[in-house]
Amino acid sequence: MYTFPNKLRNLALSFMAIGFVGLVYGFISAPKTIEEAKAIIASNHEEGHGTTHNNPETHHITDVNDQNSYNDTNHNESEHKLTDYDKSHDAKHDEHVFHQLSNKPWAALYVAAFFFFMISLGVLAFYAIQRAAQAGWSPVLYRVMESITGYLLPGGIIVIVILALSGMHLNHLFIWMDPEVVAHDKLIAGKTGYLNIPFFLIRGLFFLSGWSLYRYFSRKFSLAQDLEKGISNHKKNFRISAAFLVFFIVTESIMSWDWIMSIDPHWFSTLFGWYVFSSMIVSAVTSIALISIYLKSKGYLEFVNDSHIHDLAKFMFGFSVFWTYLWFSQFMLIWFSNIPEEVTYFITRIEDYNLPFFGMLVMNFIFPLLVLINSDYKRKNYFVIMAGIVIILGHYVDVFNMIMPSAVGDQWFIGSAEIGGFLFFLGLFIFIVFKEMTKAPLLAKGDPYMGESKRFHY
Repeated sequence: MYTFPNKLRNLALSFMAIGFVGLVYGFISAPKTIEEAKAIIASNHEEGHGTTHNNPETHHITDVNDQNSYNDTNHNESEHKLTDYDKSHDAKHDEHVFHQLSNKPWAALYVAAFFFFMISLGVLAFYAIQRAAQAGWSPVLYRVMESITGYLLPGGIIVIVILALSGMHLNHLFIWMDPEVVAHDKLIAGKTGYLNIPFFLIRGLFFLSGWSLYRYFSRKFSLAQDLEKGISNHKKNFRISAAFLVFFIVTESIMSWDWIMSIDPHWFSTLFGWYVFSSMIVSAVTSIALISIYLKSKGYLEFVNDSHIHDLAKFMFGFSVFWTYLWFSQFMLIWFSNIPEEVTYFITRIEDYNLPFFGMLVMNFIFPLLVLINSDYKRKNYFVIMAGIVIILGHYVDVFNMIMPSAVGDQWFIGSAEIGGFLFFLGLFIFIVFKEMTKAPLLAKGDPYMGESKRFHY
């Protein structure tokens, strides 16, 4: 049986405490009024952090200059009309910037909550694939996977709570939840049959319930198989895993549309569900590899050998290429077609998020490609750990890029809320996962393929 070491427990609790303080400070420092938001923008501009694009005062100056050139040939009545329009434009811009800045800690919280939940859900899907395929190499890793999926329900509940708070209008992450916005936006108004708060939350609860039920029964059958002489529980696991994969691939796509893509309801991509899945699965496999290597270093998982780590590293490499293929396909097709309502998504990210947008390509593709393309490197823990840490951080940046531009626009920077959110949920993830490991033996000894898995050599 695994024992949760005090050192690791204290590290997880420390991450949670530091992260909580960072999140609280992020929420406290967020503007509460439009005037506070204007003061923050003005302060950033004076310090050299703002740009003429971000500064509402600059918008005013530019608009006034344009207006003056027009007024040279027009009557005073027209001048008054333009001035009124200019004031209205500035007021709307100030309100928009206020919503972006007030969204920032909420978006940071949501990015971190979704990312670690995404890892657990990805591991659940990978585990189901192994069960449905009746894979012979992976049973020695089943309990590691089952422990990671222990985060699924608590992590999912946190995400649902954030979504519910959005529905209560405590933030403006999802603009389609604002009746005033819907009333003045024909495109969003045409989607209200699907994008409405009750149906949105019901879908989320339905998805989480289905995923959690599969996790509960697969874990139950796995533990029961250890005590059984036959293989009836193994067969039950096979059947529900095959059925779950059908349920998962549909619900994961809809979840991606609901929880991420609808933050920008004017844009859509038919590839988006697959794109989120690719980020999810590579993060999941990487987490399995890193946790397995850690447990082996502590004297556990004695039957996990270099060949198992090699196979996990192959999946890390392969899914990194798969993610890159989907990223390129989505980006290039939209960029080449140059349809305004589609290409705006990428223009926003290239102009305002240039470093994280292209930086994640290096972290999620180029670095894993260079480190893991060599078969020998896949057997060396040092290289797998190094690549794994970069991949995890890279896909956190990927989720950041999917959510932040639509939620906060160009009013972003890495501050206390972003760092605090990551640390808090990292600590919570570690605490729940390793606590779950103490509840059952780390070897699923009753699995009929366990002998093959122990002898596995590549």
